[in-house]
Amino acid sequence: MSRDSQPEYESFSPAALLKTLVHHGVRFVVIGGIAGNAHGSTTATLDLDICYARDDENIASLATALGELEVALRGADRGLPFRADERTLRSGLNFTFITTHGSLDCLGDASGYTFEILALNAERADLGVEVLVASLDDLIRMKRAAGRLKDLVEVENLSKLREVREERGLYRITDRTSR
Repeated sequence: MSRDSQPEYESFSPAALLKTLVHHGVRFVVIGGIAGNAHGSTTATLDLDICYARDDENIASLATALGELEVALRGADRGLPFRADERTLRSGLNFTFITTHGSLDCLGDASGYTFEILALNAERADLGVEVLVASLDDLIRMKRAAGRLKDLVEVENLSKLREVREERGLYRITDRTSR
């Protein structure tokens, strides 16, 4: 079976993905492009990246949410046997999925950052539902650690954004959205 047989969902709805995760009680921090957008970045993204807690209860909640989202491994042959169940999630760490609402990357470790580390500095933001979003400084550090060209370009963008926000006294997401 070829990759062409992989499901192709037309729309990307981060809000729908987030609502499903929150509905099932998944503990996570939004990272990547959507987190950058929450902080004011204008860089476009076509996936939702989360860093999730790896305890047994949360893995069970994530497995239930992924079942509702009808996930398949992104980029893998559709014929490849895969079940997004608790056992699989415990055995793996980082997963890239296609879902009914677009691409979703679930990371247990994001360039050395775990849920527990990111949650310490995370901010609450309304992205269609209230969620934790990685701090701007943590996003910059993660992008720098990833070291890919696109991440290093984004480090420059996010660093400039931080400078502008500091000049204007906008230190948190809520400062930017409440004015």
